[in-house]
Amino acid sequence: MKNKAFAYPALILLISVIIYLFNPSSGESNTEEDTYTIDQSSFNYLPSSTTHQIISHEYYTLSYSEKHEQAEWVAYELKKEHLTRTQRKRPYFIRDKKIKTKSADYKNYKKSGYTKGHLCPAGDRKFSKKAFDETFLTSNISPQKANFNGGVWNRLEQKTRYWAAKDKQIYVITGGILNDKLPTIGKEKVAVPNYFYKILLDYSKPEIKAIAFLVPHKESKQALYKFTVSIDKVEKLTGIDFFPALPDQLENKLEASSNYKNWSF
Repeated sequence: MKNKAFAYPALILLISVIIYLFNPSSGESNTEEDTYTIDQSSFNYLPSSTTHQIISHEYYTLSYSEKHEQAEWVAYELKKEHLTRTQRKRPYFIRDKKIKTKSADYKNYKKSGYTKGHLCPAGDRKFSKKAFDETFLTSNISPQKANFNGGVWNRLEQKTRYWAAKDKQIYVITGGILNDKLPTIGKEKVAVPNYFYKILLDYSKPEIKAIAFLVPHKESKQALYKFTVSIDKVEKLTGIDFFPALPDQLENKLEASSNYKNWSF
């Protein structure tokens, strides 16, 4: 009986070891980052479009919502070599001729109490005059309060450039949360979002990571990390699938997380 008493624990230990060794989820197994590849030479992971009006410009792509007279998202790469302090003369805002229904005229903003808030910032496209001027298409702007545009939103844009410089290259997707109950400005009824989002994907190994921000459209002194949410949450609010081309396992992991600690604030 004494020998059997010792045999049972030993048997249980042996079974546990076997399960540990043959269970692919145990120990230091490979992570998603180790088992998939992104072709960085042709990176083009565009979000889905709820409006079916995707417009490709040379230095960014957007999905235009005629109903709201602005883009539901603008997406572009931001590389370290794009960053420059070159000062460029700001051109006039003009309509986007590629929009079949015509993008809203900038005059809708006149005396509205709102600024013309860039979605793809002009500051991210200073590396050439053509790239800079392209950000002044009215399809690339949304009504923003001045203390928001020049405050917390500006801080987030600057932090995005910091991460691009640090991590070499990131993919940026940004826009307003659009719905049917928003106030509007101008004769063309340009919608004024209550929230704006920005989603960043660092697709350079060794650490593939993503982060999402959902920022209320108002002045705020709060730290930027206070606005981090999961990409899944932004998808539920917008109906947009932000990374449909990513491998499902990686997409699910990145979009479910709201962890910001692997980003340096």
